[in-house]
Amino acid sequence: MDVSRRRLLKATGLAGASVLSSPALFAGKNPRFGSWQIQEPAQQEGEIPIASERVKRFEQMAFGMFVHWGLYSQIAKGEWVYHLHRVPLEDYRALAKSFHAEDFSGRALARAAKRAGMKYVTLTSRHHDGFSLYDTRGLSTWDVTHSAAGRDLILDFCEGCRAEGVVPMLYCTTLDWIEPRFEKDWKAYQEYLRSSIKLLCTEYGPIGGFWFDGNWSKPNADWETDALYGVIRKYQPEALIINNTGIGAGGKIGNPEIDSTTFERGRPEPIDRRGHPKYVAGEMCHTLNFHWGIAERDFNYLSPAHVIEELCGCRRAGANLLMNVGPTASGAVPDYEKALLARVGDWIRMHGGEEGPMYRGRPDRIQGEGRDFGLRLGDEVYLFVFDLTLTADTRAHAKSRGAGPRRFSGLSGKFKKAHWLDNGESLKLEQEGNQDLILHSTGYPYGTNTVVRVARLS
Repeated sequence: MDVSRRRLLKATGLAGASVLSSPALFAGKNPRFGSWQIQEPAQQEGEIPIASERVKRFEQMAFGMFVHWGLYSQIAKGEWVYHLHRVPLEDYRALAKSFHAEDFSGRALARAAKRAGMKYVTLTSRHHDGFSLYDTRGLSTWDVTHSAAGRDLILDFCEGCRAEGVVPMLYCTTLDWIEPRFEKDWKAYQEYLRSSIKLLCTEYGPIGGFWFDGNWSKPNADWETDALYGVIRKYQPEALIINNTGIGAGGKIGNPEIDSTTFERGRPEPIDRRGHPKYVAGEMCHTLNFHWGIAERDFNYLSPAHVIEELCGCRRAGANLLMNVGPTASGAVPDYEKALLARVGDWIRMHGGEEGPMYRGRPDRIQGEGRDFGLRLGDEVYLFVFDLTLTADTRAHAKSRGAGPRRFSGLSGKFKKAHWLDNGESLKLEQEGNQDLILHSTGYPYGTNTVVRVARLS
């Protein structure tokens, strides 16, 4: 991931904004598939391709943990520190000697994710510095088994996740700042990538998905994605394939093997899938501050309220939220980040938990005013209501609309009852025909503010 990707493109002679927004650069060897158009949900169900079982499972996981961790975590100035601070290569290589990873535990990581309501964890198996957190078995000496840690951390991660019932996924860079073949022998580098992916596919048990990142660094190159993704389809046929399109290119997709499009730090909109050959999911990745790897001087953190709103915004579009943490040099998730995400988990459990709308609800034609929206779960409908105030609070809030009538359109069927999920309070309904409905929302009781309230219709 990159906070300065535009700077990289500028440095390599590419025009940042225009390059990142050009669909042709992301069409790869299959230009007929073009890019997905982000529009309102399709109105004719028969025209939408059927999702594969792996994509259905992914969409119901809803919320995942992203983990950026590696040698750069010892410097604690972000994951791009080697490149942007121009750290001498000899000094950077020396970090392997002090990389003990004494606090890293795949099981502890999975437990933190579960507490937050996250169903999967995507860990950087190798980031752009080329250092692998797994035993590359002779492909390179720039890996964790040649560091002070001396153990295979991806093995620990995968086994720990599965022990806790969390799905392990692997981030895999395609950009490499240190591996000489990246610049000097492109064909050999592609073979190195494929061999690395084969190792990950064959030595670590079932993997939920592979999350690629870096093709944006050479948008005109032949990344040989058919062959790369073919390795995954051969050895891990049920694994998801995701390739990050980068900042400014959210929603784009090229190779037809891709299972989910990405929205890096950009809230997704519903995908119009009509006429496309394959049903593709959506996922937004975001980080808790302004860096992906730990940055000790970055105090610009999101709040639990912000993450709750981002998660709801993603689910409105039927997309997942992949929220990043940056462990310390020793491999522990910072206490503040764990506590922040735990509060989000509390909110999810308050609003239906495992069987509730956050995981199993799907976008429908239901539209509210402002940020309000609805999800359907079988025959049930759940209305998400934003910007309420405390019932006893008379202060003006810039974002607040307050309690009172909220109009929703696009429903099908008649509803007689409504209640808040957080406290069971009954709400008054007015329905005009079978589609338009007015929910008379109430504000928060004193001592409560859940950021977003969810009402169940019956």
